Amino acid sequence: MDILDRAERRPAPGPMVPAPFRVRSSERETADTWTLGLEPCGEAGPREFEPGQFNMVYAFGVGEVPISISGDPGDPEPLLHTVRAVGSVTEAICAARPGDQLGVRGPYGSSWPVGDAAGGDLVIIAGGLGLAPLRPALLAALARRADFARVQLLYGGREPEQLLYRAELERWRNEPALDLRVTVDNASGEWAGDVGVVTRLIDRGDFDPERAVGLLCGPEVMMRFVARALRDRGVAPERIHVSIERNMKCALTHCGRCVFGPTYACREGPVMALSAIEPFFAVREL
Repeated sequence: MDILDRAERRPAPGPMVPAPFRVRSSERETADTWTLGLEPCGEAGPREFEPGQFNMVYAFGVGEVPISISGDPGDPEPLLHTVRAVGSVTEAICAARPGDQLGVRGPYGSSWPVGDAAGGDLVIIAGGLGLAPLRPALLAALARRADFARVQLLYGGREPEQLLYRAELERWRNEPALDLRVTVDNASGEWAGDVGVVTRLIDRGDFDPERAVGLLCGPEVMMRFVARALRDRGVAPERIHVSIERNMKCALTHCGRCVFGPTYACREGPVMALSAIEPFFAVREL
C-alpha cells in the first residue's frame, strides 16, 4: 500500500478535532480583554453561525475553552471572538498575535431568537463582557431594522475603562435606528453618562412589555435582577432569554460539565428561555 492509498483510507477527523485557524487581527478592548479575528487555514473554510452560538477555541499545547462568537452573522469572516484573560488557556489565546494559529471547533449551541421580536420591541441588556455574545444579535437586528418597532441596547459596566467596543458604542450612540443607553457602577475620568447598575435603565426603557422580547447576558446575579425587573414591567417569562455560561470540555453532551438542572448548556443552551429554566435559574451557584 503506497502513501496515497494510506491517505485515502485515513478516517475523517472526529468532532473533537479542532480545525486550524490563523490569527488575522488582535485588538485590545480593555486591560485584560482582546478581540481576535480568525481566518481558516487551508480547506477549513469559513464558519457560518447564528447569534448566540459559541466555539471551542484551542490554544495548542495548553487547552481549549468555550468562547461566544462576537462577530457579524451576516459577514462571518473574519471569525471574531472577544476573550478575557482569566486563566492559563484564555491567557494563551489572548497572547496570540497575527500569524499565530489557534484551533476552532463548532459552532455549538442555541441562538438568540431575534426574529421573535418582529413586529414588536427588541430589548438587549448586557453586563460587562456579556455584550460580546449579544453583539451578533444586535447586528442581525440592525440589518433587518424594519422588522421591529424599537431596538434598544442597555449596557452596564463596572467602570468606563471596562466597557467593550467603545468606538462602536460611539457609532451606535449616533444611530437613529437604535436606542442606546450605557451606565457604569463607578464613574471616573470624564465620564458624563449614567451611573448605577443596569437594572435602573429598565424602568426608563421605552418599550411595550406585551410585545417586547428581552435578551440578557452578563454575570448571573445581574441577569437574575434584570429578569425580575423585566417581569415587573410586564414582560412574560417566555419572552425573556438568558445566556447560561458553563465550563465545558466537549460541547457534545459527553462530559457532563455543563449540566444546568435537567439540561445541557452546550445543547439546549447557552441561550434559554426564562420560562424553561426559571426554577433552576433562581438557585445561586447551580
